[in-house]
Amino acid sequence: MANIKPLADRVLIEPMAAETKTASGIIIPDTAKEKPQKGKVVAVGPGTKDEDMTVKVGDSVLYGKYAGTELKYEGADYLIMRQSDILAIV
Repeated sequence: MANIKPLADRVLIEPMAAETKTASGIIIPDTAKEKPQKGKVVAVGPGTKDEDMTVKVGDSVLYGKYAGTELKYEGADYLIMRQSDILAIV
């Protein structure tokens, strides 16, 4: 687990792996895979005086295709984004 502490209303997310095959069983090549839009919350900032944090560590979330900033830490890929960039908790 990452030893990163997000500030304010930011959330650190570990993206889930992209689908490797379709529902009908067709294998998707690496060049055609879409960026995953689902991930697991790894760390949560304390929030701001105007916004309490609704997501918590361990939540599975959906986020926009271009949301957040990609970051590589100790060989693992993460996204850091504001809580408002998260669309839903699943």
